[in-house]
Amino acid sequence: MLNKPVLVESLIVFTIVLCVHAVVWDRYSWCSVALAIQAFYVQFKWDRLLQLGGAVFQFRAAANSGLLPASMVIPLLGVTMKERCKAAGIVYFERFGIVVASTGMLVALFLSVIAVGITKPVPTNTCILTGVAGSIIIYTMKHSLTVSEVIEVLEVLLIFVYLSMILLYLLPRCFTPGEALLVLGGVSFVLNQLIKRSLNVVEGRGEPIDFFLLVAVIGVILLGLFFTVLFIFMDSGTWISSMFFHMMTAVLGLGVIMPWLYRLIQRNPLFWLLQFLFQTQTRVYLLVFWTFLAASACGIVFYQNAKRSSESKKHQASTITRKYFHFIVVATYVPGLIYDRQLLYVAAVLCLAVFIFLEYIRYFRIKPFGQTLRHLLSLFLDERDSGPLILTHIYLLLGMSLPVWLFPRSCAPKGSLSGAGALVPYAGVLAVGVGDTIASVFGSTMGEIKWPGTKKTFEGTMTAIFAQIIAVALILIFDSNVNLNSSYAWILASVSLVSLLEAYTTQIDNLLLPLYLQIIYM
Repeated sequence: MLNKPVLVESLIVFTIVLCVHAVVWDRYSWCSVALAIQAFYVQFKWDRLLQLGGAVFQFRAAANSGLLPASMVIPLLGVTMKERCKAAGIVYFERFGIVVASTGMLVALFLSVIAVGITKPVPTNTCILTGVAGSIIIYTMKHSLTVSEVIEVLEVLLIFVYLSMILLYLLPRCFTPGEALLVLGGVSFVLNQLIKRSLNVVEGRGEPIDFFLLVAVIGVILLGLFFTVLFIFMDSGTWISSMFFHMMTAVLGLGVIMPWLYRLIQRNPLFWLLQFLFQTQTRVYLLVFWTFLAASACGIVFYQNAKRSSESKKHQASTITRKYFHFIVVATYVPGLIYDRQLLYVAAVLCLAVFIFLEYIRYFRIKPFGQTLRHLLSLFLDERDSGPLILTHIYLLLGMSLPVWLFPRSCAPKGSLSGAGALVPYAGVLAVGVGDTIASVFGSTMGEIKWPGTKKTFEGTMTAIFAQIIAVALILIFDSNVNLNSSYAWILASVSLVSLLEAYTTQIDNLLLPLYLQIIYM
């Protein structure tokens, strides 16, 4: 039987799905509801597999499978994007939203079929339910997608299958099934978009910053796969291996990634980036301020490690200490969102590439900084970093950046959506930077009443909701582009639902919460 926290988490996700489709009910709504119902039942099978150790790969312990909340993210993002672009009359991105929704549904359905297939004995009722949901989804896709769009969806599914087999084998205990669905599904879609746009440069759509995101994400991931295979055959901790690592990084960066980006943006990437970063005086001020904040974050890391005495090697940083970084990230993103969102977009991409590259250095013990990074970051580990990779800081960056990257700029001619949609770029700041931070700080220091079956407290959740409402009021004061048009009840309901989800989910909240808040706002 599913435990109570999972039931409550599922109820919250069902509520969000119904709230979204109550606003826009169409043929895709039937698909979403069918997918949600079958994901709920299959989630039970996944949880039992994880408890019995019957899953094919090693997933992150101390968490449920998270299949239901993860399965609904990409389809709901696609549906909301479709509706926003349809209202704006942008047919190309309306079709793109349909492709995103269809891809998310098919990938989630594929993961469900795997769970059902490896469950012994075969669950007959769940198989029937999965078959019915799959039939509804495939029937709708048949009558909604063109042949080229169907091929695109199948390409993403194929990439997802291969990436899942490779990365889940190479990186045990780093993901739950739901987190793997979100992360690998997103990477698969980005890779397919990059291939598609690289083959159609002449008629390619999109701005240079969009191409920069695609190439940077896929470039650093391919770099990691290359070195993972290479270091199977040689010791990565030697000076020779380290020199080879740095040399090959330069070769792949300058010989593959840079020409690839040049082909897409039709200009020198380095000159374009320098011109972009220092184009206005406002951007220079923001870069100086962000450099100061980055130095402050590094100072916290060094100070906390200096406090760690030799007698307390197992000492770990407290929850409040880790939330310092959340405050720093909020201080980073809010000025960027108010004054220059394009600069924030590019700076977040650069920061993500640097974070992943530093994680490679730490993971492979690349000299001279690999062992030092292992020592410095070990202080900030928590139960979610149970695998060989440390991903929580990368998830924090992704949670803050995804609402900025996924914001449908082409469907917002004035730079902002109407109503609650105006808060979409702030979804990461509100859900993670404000809500999650305040909930953790107040819950751990003053919380006494715990939500049933969890470690989270009622006081933490209530203060998180209150803090996010105050944050929305401050955004209205300081950002003139935000006009909510009396959508206050919807915003309060959105914040409350996502805060409740934070209290009950065992998935990576830094990644999940901003996406759900963005979906409801859109």
